[in-house]
Amino acid sequence: MPHTRAAAHPRYDALLAEWNHLLRRCQAATDDDGPDPEPYGRELLERWSEPQRRYHTVDHLVDVLARATELTAYADDPDTVALAVWFHDAVYRPDRSENEERSADLARRALSEAGVPDDRASEVVRLVRLTITHDPALGDANGEVLCDADLAVLAGDPSSYASYAAAVRAEYAFVPDADFRDGRAAVLRQLLDLPELFRTPYGQEHWERTARRNLTTELELLEA
Repeated sequence: MPHTRAAAHPRYDALLAEWNHLLRRCQAATDDDGPDPEPYGRELLERWSEPQRRYHTVDHLVDVLARATELTAYADDPDTVALAVWFHDAVYRPDRSENEERSADLARRALSEAGVPDDRASEVVRLVRLTITHDPALGDANGEVLCDADLAVLAGDPSSYASYAAAVRAEYAFVPDADFRDGRAAVLRQLLDLPELFRTPYGQEHWERTARRNLTTELELLEA
C-alpha cells in the first residue's frame, strides 16, 4: 500500500479494522457478498487527513467515535450513529459553508453503493445534517448521542480546550483576526443560546457546566 497522510496516523490500522466491522454489520443481512468495506474506509480516512484540516482531523474522528461509544446506552441504533460519526465531517473545507450538506450527500452515495439498506442510510444522512445546528428534537435519541459526542470537546479541561480553540483558529488562518473574532463570537453565542448544549443525561451531568464555562471564557477573551 502506498504511503499516504492517512496511513501515517498511528491509529490507522485499528480505525480501518473498526470501520470494516461496522460496515459489515450495517450492510443488508442478505448481502453476504456485499462490497468490500475497506476501500470506503480508506477513502474516508484520506478525507479526514486532508492538509487544510487542523481540528477536523482523524484525531477528531477518533474522539467523537469514543464519545459516541461512551453514550451507547442512550442511542436507539449505535451502529447508525457510528456511521454518522464517520461521515459527519468527511467533506470539510473551512472556506465553504455547505460542508455538512456535502458530507450528507457523500454518505448517501457511499452507503447506497456499499449495500447499506435505504432506511439506515437515510438515518445517517439525517444525522449528518443535524450537525449543522446541534439541536436535535426532543426524543431524537440517535441525534442526541451524535450531537453530544461531537460537542464533548467543549467540556475539556482548560489546556485541552485551549488546544481545541487554537486548532479552530489555525483552520481559519486565511481569515483576518477581526473577521475571525466576529465570526467565532457569533458561533459561541449561538451555542450558549441553546437551552442545553447536551441532551443525554450523561452529557448534562458531566459536560454541560464545564462546556458553558469554557465557551463563556473564550467569548469574553474574544470581546476583550
